[in-house]
Formats: sequence, C-alpha cells, structure tokens
Amino acid sequence: MLFRHPATVLVRVGGRHLPRALFHSSPAYFALKRFKLADIGEGITECEVIKWNVKPSTPVHTFDPLCEVQSDKASVEITSPFDGIIKDLFVQEGQVAKVGQDLCTIEVADDLAVDDPAPAPTSEPPKPPLEQSASSGAVYGTPPEPLQPSHALVDASPGDHPPSPPARRPHPLDPNVPPETRTQFSSGRDVLATPSVRHYARQHGVDLSRLAPGSGKNGRIEKRDIDAFLQRGSTQAAASQTTSSFPPPGPQTAKDVTVELNRTRWNMWKAMEKSLAIPQFTCSTTLDLTELHNLMPILNTHIPTHYLPPSTRSSKPNDVISPASFHAPPPLPDVPPSAHYTRLTYLPILLKTLARAMLEWPLFRASIASSSAPGESGAKPTMTIRPHADISIALSTPTGLYTPTIQAADTQSVYALAAQLKHLAHLGRQVPCALTPNEMPKKGGTVSVSNVGGIGAVESAAPVLVPGGGVAIVAIGRAKWVWDVEKDPKGERRLKVGVSWSADHRVVEGAEMVAFMETWRSWVEQPQRLIADSV
Repeated sequence: MLFRHPATVLVRVGGRHLPRALFHSSPAYFALKRFKLADIGEGITECEVIKWNVKPSTPVHTFDPLCEVQSDKASVEITSPFDGIIKDLFVQEGQVAKVGQDLCTIEVADDLAVDDPAPAPTSEPPKPPLEQSASSGAVYGTPPEPLQPSHALVDASPGDHPPSPPARRPHPLDPNVPPETRTQFSSGRDVLATPSVRHYARQHGVDLSRLAPGSGKNGRIEKRDIDAFLQRGSTQAAASQTTSSFPPPGPQTAKDVTVELNRTRWNMWKAMEKSLAIPQFTCSTTLDLTELHNLMPILNTHIPTHYLPPSTRSSKPNDVISPASFHAPPPLPDVPPSAHYTRLTYLPILLKTLARAMLEWPLFRASIASSSAPGESGAKPTMTIRPHADISIALSTPTGLYTPTIQAADTQSVYALAAQLKHLAHLGRQVPCALTPNEMPKKGGTVSVSNVGGIGAVESAAPVLVPGGGVAIVAIGRAKWVWDVEKDPKGERRLKVGVSWSADHRVVEGAEMVAFMETWRSWVEQPQRLIADSV
C-alpha cells in the first residue's frame, strides 16, 4: 500500500530555481506479480488445472511446482518463476484456463519487483520515508529510488547515473520478459520436460535428448536430472563429441517439412468427413478358396490369346485344320498392351462371383438419391435399381486414392475382368493420373471392393463407406493356408481369406448384409456353379 504526501523540489532551469509541487510515497517493499498461463507449445490454447500444489499464503521459491495442468495431449507441471508468497488463486481445480489467463498472484520481494534494478544509493544519508520524493518514479509494483531530501536542487539537464548491477536471470515463464529476449537454444523439443526445465537446460548448454527418459512421471526430465548430468563432468561429454567430425544423426539435424494436400487427398479429406453422416453396419467372415485354388491351373492354362502379351503367344501344335477354314470367326476385342497378362489371380474370380450375388440381391445394385426431384426439399430419398452389377475398385496411386468402376461386371468373363483390373492399375500409376471419366463415371458403383490383402497380411479391416460410394464396401484380406476341423474332426488344410463388410445402415438391414454375404460365399466356395453361367 502506497501513501503519497505533497512535497516541493526546486528545479534549476536557465540558472533560476523554480518550485514544483510533487507527491511523496512511502517505500514499497513488496509487489504483487500476476502469473499467467504461458504457451506450452504444440498448438495448445487451453489447459485444465488438475491439481494445485500451493494455497494462498504459501511461500514459494523459483522452480517450485505451483500446479499441474492437463491439455488434450499431455499433462504439464507449472513451476514458479518468482520467490515470494502466494496471494490469490484465480483458477480452481477442474476449471479450464486459456493461454495468457491469470493463474495466481505472487507477492515478491522489492528486489524482484522490477525488471531493471534501481540505481545504487548516493553517499548522502537517506531521510525518513515520508520525505522521499515522487520524482524517484515509485509506482505500484516497483520499488522507489533511494531516499532524497524533500527540498532539493534537481538539475533539469540529464546527468550521469551510477552503473546498474547485473539483472536477475529471468524465469522462462515470466510474463514480463518478451519471448524474443529469451535464450535461443535447442533443448530437444521431442522429449518430455516442463518449460522451466527446458530453460534451465538451455542456460547450462545441456541437450535434453541425451537425458531422455527422465526420472519424472512418464519419463519427464526433471531439474535433478540436469544437475546429475552436470555433476558427472564434461569429460565424458567432450569425448563423445570428438569421436566423429560428422554431425550426429537424428533430431539434431532433421527439420519438419510442411506438405500441402494435393487435390486428390483434399477430396479424400472431405469425403471421409462426410462419411461420418452415414450410419454403417459392419461384419466380417472368412471365405474358403480351396476349390477355387484347385481350378486356377486350368484357368491359367487356357487364357485367351488376345489377353496374352504378343511375346508369349504360340500356335497350337498339330493345328492342321483351322476352325476358320469354313467361316471367319468374329473379330477379337481390341485389348491394349496395358491390359495384357500371363497369370490369373483370385481377385477377378472374386469379382465375378460377387457380381453373380448382386444379381440375386437387387438391394446391392441400388443407388441412393437424396430426393425424388432436383431442388425438391423435404422429399423422401429414393433408390434406383440398376440392371447390372457395377463394382468400384479402390485404387491407391502415387497421386492419391481413386475408385474407378467396372460397369456391368456380371456380363464379363473372368478373363475380361482380369484385363480391366490390369488396365486400371496401369492408368492409375501414371503421373499425373491417366484415369478418365470413362473409367470413373459420375454414378460410380453400388458396391466397392478394396483389396488390402495385396499390400499386407491383413485378416480383417473396417472399410469406410462415403456418400455416393454405393450401399456397401468390402475389404479383402490376404489368403493363407490354415488347419480346418469344421468338416472333418481330423482336420484338413484349407486356403481361407478374411473379408470385412460395411453397409449403409439407412437402407441395408444387418440381416440383409449377412444373407448377401452368405450368397457370395456359396458362389466363391462352389466355383463349379460358374460353368452354367460361363466364366
């Protein structure tokens, strides 16, 4: 509390002494410092105060723990930047404080009350407190200048001031210290440590990454860890630094790189956000590919010639009589070189069997419209059933994720489907992507397929269905041989693959999804049925 009293000083101006009325103030031996929540980094804008370690009237010292705060990423211990006494707590436990908000006030001693220390006292003996001149600049929160007489000659011209003692080392969370004036030193931004400990490490030239993990909670580095490191001496540190003239690898030389999302990934971002508006029903099962596997050698042996690369085509032996001797056969379809292949995989057969199951289930050949007419509001959604099975393929490319569509897959043979898959993959690998609206029609497919098993040993997944992506999506894992005892108690070796479905639960019931999955199973596990339908 300051008490001001009128006083008079004589100011020398142009050789004349002019009186001036001033105010006296009693010396301020303590000041209140407001301690604010500092920016703890990582984009944190607010924290919840979990626990206070101090109460009002509690004495604290620099680096004493004040409170523990919890952000959405980690908990941080806040330490005191001053020596003093806690006066008030502005945020209670369980409340949220924003960066820059007052946490508490600390009553500090007069030598801590200012950022720049007062000048040294003169040799003239001080007068009583009531005679101190207000010209010393004493204000709330700062100590007064040394005591001067009430009636003194004050030279209006600037004079020489005594040298100031060295300033105190600022605390890293001191709100009165601008950020740009703090010491710049890298102290391991990837390690867990409080801002005050990081500042302490910078002051002593210690790299925090060499001390991780620390002795604190969850491996947090504490001040005692730095002290212990310094006590071990610099001999070992100097030896390790001189072993190599090359800069150490790792976080010391690496820098963050900001990459802007390209158009494809930005579209994927928006599509995935919209997918949250669709309630999805998911289920998984395994399909037995053993019978299908037994057919593969025969199917691979009889790949039509026009699907083979020209270098692998050969005339049949003993081809004495040509089928075209009576009448020319119909022209073969034009197959681009990018669609040629020499070996079938399981995927085109799985697509063929899936198309057959879709013909039995009109629901999975349907597309959803938000209203019955464009611009009509409040109308019920409608579903359009297509005559054929349109299947979209999730295709990962160098420029992002695409879903080209194989239209009318039910009308194409297994060999034709294999050629289309090969051609789509070739177009997607081009930079920029060579897929056109012919491969990616606006209406898309009603069922999507993601062959994640072709990338890694995946058994199950949770595929995401996006608006406009049809009514269902299936992720196919990697096939593997297992010992099966379901049919034979003695067990037998079977080839099985895991499949995971997600369906639009607004139009597809869970029972319908499971029943459709069983229909597909009957085609996959009994591929001989394709003979009646032609492969």
